[in-house]
Amino acid sequence: MTILTMITKMSEGLGRTCAIFFLTLLFSLPLGLIVSLLRMSRNKVVSSIMKVYISVLRGTPLMLQLLAVTYGPYYLFGINVSREKLIPVVIAFSLNYAAYFAEIYRGGIESMSLGQYEAAEVLGYTKFQCFIRIILPQVIKRILPSVTNEIVTLVKDTSMAFTVAYQEMFTIGKQIANSQTSFMPFVIAGVFYFLFNAIVGWVMGRFEKKLSYYR
Repeated sequence: MTILTMITKMSEGLGRTCAIFFLTLLFSLPLGLIVSLLRMSRNKVVSSIMKVYISVLRGTPLMLQLLAVTYGPYYLFGINVSREKLIPVVIAFSLNYAAYFAEIYRGGIESMSLGQYEAAEVLGYTKFQCFIRIILPQVIKRILPSVTNEIVTLVKDTSMAFTVAYQEMFTIGKQIANSQTSFMPFVIAGVFYFLFNAIVGWVMGRFEKKLSYYR
């Protein structure tokens, strides 16, 4: 099998890899913010539940979480959710990354001075308006480098979908490598992930520059 043929076959899974990446970001970024706010809640029960959630999701392997979400419902309740594997894969990725994003958000929010909240209150802002219009934009600017780092990691982690035999690009490459006894599919996959991350880094860099107050 020629290199061009390998690239053509692996490109069949490229759309699935991109689907995992973009859908995970779509769900995990807002979910992470919600988890972060609940984690900082004054209600100790809610805060404790979120602490456990974050601890479990960050303390166990993503591979295990993929297996649990894909096959767990069948073994526990007899519900088969693994037919369309993109759904459980995205759920597992979103829950996992939301836990990491939640801690990043929390660090950014807690770094803001109380004086800004007090000043906003004097100006007649509600707590919600203060958070949305004043605090959140500053938080986003502060946490952007950390978020970028997690997004770069997500690009590489999409290959973990092979655990549940989801036919994304790396899974197809692995199958070709086994059938052809060749290492070339892994090289092709490595080049793809490198280029994908280069694009992500460039986009996030541009976004960071736009948010810079000191250009």
